[in-house]
Amino acid sequence: MAQLKITLTHSVTHRLPKQRKIVKAIGLHRINSTVVKPDNEATRGALLKIAHLIKVEQVK
Repeated sequence: MAQLKITLTHSVTHRLPKQRKIVKAIGLHRINSTVVKPDNEATRGALLKIAHLIKVEQVK
């Protein structure tokens, strides 16, 4: 199964509360923090909502 490496590149300060909750639920805390999550529809849907705040790479 493929995995996604997600890095927070922009601050969540002054963002919508819904976007802040998504960032926290993914497990990102501060700028340049990184997590690895499975590549599934639930993860992709959450990432689309905060695409302007993150950088996503595919990991084998």
